[in-house]
This record gives sequence, structure tokens and C-alpha cells, in this order.
Amino acid sequence: MTPQPPENQDKDRSGQGDGDAARAGSGQGEGPGAGPGAASGTGSGAASGAGPGAASGTGPGAAPGSGGRWSDLERPPLNATALRRALLRSGSLWTGVDVVSSTGSTNTDLTARAAEGLAEGAVLVAEEQSAARGRLDRRWSAPPRSGLFFSFYLTPRVPVERWGWLPLLAGVATASAVARTAGVDTALKWPNDLLVTVGDEERKAGGILAERAGDGVVIGIGLNVTLRAEELPVPGAGSLALAGAEVTDRDPLLRAVLRSVEDWYGQWTAAGGDAAACRLQDAYAAGCATLGRSVRAELPGDQALLGEAVAIDGDGRLVLATEEGMQRPVDAGDIVHVRPAG
Repeated sequence: MTPQPPENQDKDRSGQGDGDAARAGSGQGEGPGAGPGAASGTGSGAASGAGPGAASGTGPGAAPGSGGRWSDLERPPLNATALRRALLRSGSLWTGVDVVSSTGSTNTDLTARAAEGLAEGAVLVAEEQSAARGRLDRRWSAPPRSGLFFSFYLTPRVPVERWGWLPLLAGVATASAVARTAGVDTALKWPNDLLVTVGDEERKAGGILAERAGDGVVIGIGLNVTLRAEELPVPGAGSLALAGAEVTDRDPLLRAVLRSVEDWYGQWTAAGGDAAACRLQDAYAAGCATLGRSVRAELPGDQALLGEAVAIDGDGRLVLATEEGMQRPVDAGDIVHVRPAG
């Protein structure tokens, strides 16, 4: 179900190159999840402000309080210098990479900076978030350094009505990068969730939130990397480690995701935001676990729509075939998988 990456993406699966080598192999921890949601002002939706839902920062593996940078040796800090060296190059989309030990929400921080004027390609990464948020202001927290919690700022030079594809683009880019780098099969739940398989169960391991800010969009991505089974906040949560990841070193994972975003974003903007022309629409559909399933769409205004998810249309909306024989596009709402595909 993993979306196919574009041809020229990096291959970081070994976790080596462009900085430090992979520090943790398979079996180094376990992990969480949260709900989907619509992106504020960007069309199709999103999830957590910098990640999926997660456990409180007081569970096993979490440093007492915040602790020092090396208080949990199984969860080492990110190497900011190596990340900048690998990502900030001539002609790159990325113009700055800041890593902070803790913040309320990376999305909130970048949105505030965008209001004051911010260059496209600014990236903010937090080792821990205390006020991360998702759809309907859902809150969550995770142990320090148990995942990737980051946001970046984009100013797409394409018609604004096509900006709704940005959270879906981020989903395709993240899913393909994680599959290639960590060796974990991934799938996408429309519109904003990244799913992995733990045992024989599909679980959420990541989420995306897109928000209009300044002249562009702030996109937050959260990925549970080493969250352990005892740290899961809900039964439907997961992490890369729980899914048997070959690599749980967050440095190569973050590099791979950002390079994948850059590659897809370049193709999408070159096509004027036409998701069909740049193959983004096909890639999302190929990796979408929602298609082919009976689903319940919980819509704004306490309404619900039942049907089979049959397509992703040109605007990134989920198309449902209802029992009445109608095809209804859904552009925002919580999607519940009623039965497995097939």
C-alpha cells in the first residue's frame, strides 16, 4: 500500500551518509495515534500539530521532568548541525532548520513567525511539545525524543484553490520516505493519517496538520518512532518500532521525509498544482487504505454519511458511493473505516 516515491529521491534506508550513522536498529521501542481532520483554510484535512496522538511525557522512557539532552540514552537528541549540513544546500527548498528542546507547538511557533515575514523553506523541529494540537483542537503529548515533531513553511506559487493538496502531498512524501528508510510498510488514511501494521492490526503512527499562515501554509508532521507499547494512549495507536522498523534513528528519518517533501513539492509546483499531471493524485490513491472500504464520514454539523470510498478526485476530496446510488465528495470530516478493504 506504500505510495511509490518519485524517481530521484534519496535512499537513506541504512541511516548512513549526510551526517551521523543510524544509532538504533529494529526493536528499540514502541508506540501511539490520534484523529484525522480538515486543514484550516487549505481544503482537505490534517491531523496533529506536529504528530499523532501519544502518551503523556511521564511514561517509561520519558526523562523525569524534561531531563538533560542525554537523560534517555535509548532516545538520543537530534544532531542539528548534521541536519543543516545535509539539507541546507544551494538550490534546496529548505532555507533554515531550527531544533529546539521543547515548545508548545511547532505549528503555532511557525505561524507566528510567518505573520512577521518568514522565508519559504523554514523548518522547526521540537524534541518535545507541550501543547500540540490536531483537528478540533485535540491535544496530545509524547515522551521527549520519542518521535519526529516538526513543521515547515511553504508559499506555493500555484492557484490557491489547489493548496488543499498540500497535506495529501505531505502524506505521500512521508509514507514513501518512511517505507524506504525504516523498512516499514505504510498506508494513508484519508485525509491525514499515516498507518502502519502492528501484528495484524492497522494502527496510526503519524498525522499531518496544514494551516494558512502569512502568505503561505505551515505544515506540521508528527511521527511516532520509538513509543513503546506501555506508552500507547489508545489501542489504535502505533509507532515505527512497534511495526518492526529496521531503522529508528530519527536523523536519517527526518532527512528522508524532508527530501521527499521537497521532491514532491517541486513536481507539484512545476505542474501548476495539477495533482494529476505530476502523478500526485495517482500516488495518493495507490497508497490510500481508505479506498475500497465502507466508511462513515462524520461531517461538520453533527451529520454523518455512509458509503464506499471509491476515489480521490482532482481536488483531493474523498468520493463516497452511497446506498442511494449517488457519488458524494467529502472535503472535510472524520473518516471511520467500517470494514477492511476487499
